[in-house]
Amino acid sequence: MRQTVDRIVDEPRWVLCPGCTTPVYGKRWLRNLSVCPECGRYTALSAVERLTQLVDDGRYERLDLEARSEDPLQFVDTVPYPARLVQARARTGLDEAVLCARATVEGVPVVLAVMDFRFLGGSLGSAVGELITLAAEVALAGRTPLVIVSASGGARMQEGVLSLMQMAKTAAALAQLDEAGVLTVSLVTDPTFGGVAASFATLCDVILAEPGARLGFAGRRVIEQTIRQQLPAEFQTAEFLLERGVVDRIVPRPRLRTELGRLLRAATDADRPVGDARPVGAGRSSRSGRPEPGEGLVRDPGRLPEADAWEQVRRARDLTRPTTLDYLATAFVDFQELHGDRISGDCPSVVGGTAWLDGRPVMVIGQQKGHTAAELSQRNFGMPMPSGYRKAARLMRLAEKLRLPVVTLVDTPGAYPGADAEEQGQAVAIAENLRLMALLTVPVVTVIIGEGGSGGALALAVANRVLAFSSAVYSVISPEGCAAILWKDPAAAPRAAAALRVGSRDLLRLGVVDAVVVEPDGGTGADPLAAADALRRALADSLGELRELTGPQLRADRRARFRQYGSALTVESELRTMSEPRR
Repeated sequence: MRQTVDRIVDEPRWVLCPGCTTPVYGKRWLRNLSVCPECGRYTALSAVERLTQLVDDGRYERLDLEARSEDPLQFVDTVPYPARLVQARARTGLDEAVLCARATVEGVPVVLAVMDFRFLGGSLGSAVGELITLAAEVALAGRTPLVIVSASGGARMQEGVLSLMQMAKTAAALAQLDEAGVLTVSLVTDPTFGGVAASFATLCDVILAEPGARLGFAGRRVIEQTIRQQLPAEFQTAEFLLERGVVDRIVPRPRLRTELGRLLRAATDADRPVGDARPVGAGRSSRSGRPEPGEGLVRDPGRLPEADAWEQVRRARDLTRPTTLDYLATAFVDFQELHGDRISGDCPSVVGGTAWLDGRPVMVIGQQKGHTAAELSQRNFGMPMPSGYRKAARLMRLAEKLRLPVVTLVDTPGAYPGADAEEQGQAVAIAENLRLMALLTVPVVTVIIGEGGSGGALALAVANRVLAFSSAVYSVISPEGCAAILWKDPAAAPRAAAALRVGSRDLLRLGVVDAVVVEPDGGTGADPLAAADALRRALADSLGELRELTGPQLRADRRARFRQYGSALTVESELRTMSEPRR
């Protein structure tokens, strides 16, 4: 790849930080990537500087794209619009407010569209919209990930309603990449407002942001004047928006290339086909003649010891048991957490993101409790809010787009039962997940690692394979809740646990789980590394079984698995019926 020769800037002798007004020696300033080493203030980069920092060895090739701004409205304010364009081109050395290029990031080919705020405030005019769209079409033609770096004050007023149309135009271009399964990543820099914020900057699969970057539709001053209220100092900052589920990650400038590379590798791994078709229904549980996979999985309930149900509930709730985050650090490699439901929040009870399992990328989503009182409180005791289920749904849709297998780890007493959860649509969020998981055409494997409570657990467990650790439990209601309702006495919880058949042996006998993962002596908390290894092998076996199924077969397999409950149909007969040609 040839490098376009772009002059960045003459090296300044001294730079005065606009935040703390500290003079910083020029070489130190540039070594620190234009971030003040004294106060941490991020300063704007030109498009050329940004590209040089993001791509491997600072080498990139400009895309040969044709688009130049016209003056359709004959617009004049204090200066005619054409004169403003001439001034902006002279000042920046760019033809427009976005620079489009090809490059590699951590070895992965990528198309980049990088905005430059110095060019008329990075405003979105017809030429900018055209260049963003052309870059998306280049990415589509080569099935290459698209990275958009935004820096904009909004739509370009001098082009009137034609500027507004660029929002829809660029949104349609990104929709084409969605249909083609091509990853899109947005890097939000300060500031990103108006029509850019309300189109391509927030439509990408993953939204990264620099610390302190501001993102919003209306500017702070406009909002304060409209509502006659003083807004908090952190309003519209990346940190503010991360808590509210709008952005996935805040990444410091020195780590941007590395973090971006991790995402790109997970999305572009070449060895990820679902596989060739095989006879529908082949290779399910031992009841249908599937060969036993690796050791550590039990498929015959007779091989599991009888266990006291209440004692099993207590073991499943043991705070020494590894949590989802523990397993993500031990059974998986290179977990990269993604945040937020893009609507209302980032529920801490649900964690998820890309990771690697036995050399293959997967999307992992799990419920997170904790080991201490502080952790449990921080994670809402593993009881998700609607935003948690919507975050999970967003990540599953991304997995579907990128053809990544989905792994879910279940450990929850149930969905959060508070008034605010109801107001935010808890029932709808759970129902939407059930439907979404039924429709996925990628492999889905669920493991109940501790407590599987009611619909709050099932919302992450509509899978092709459902496994459970030997001390895990799964139930329609907690034993305490059942005892209070039917026995009118919460103290009858042990009796209720026995009646509900919550233990792994009964779950396997009832066909609710496909196999039980044998725990180390003393339980998963006694030997977390052995438990992680058992989980990794169980997941690898299950995903290996599903790898040869096509997308439609995976969906049919999952539907058939749940179709059989309460029916005379078996999974195999249902699958055969579904595979027969219609007359």
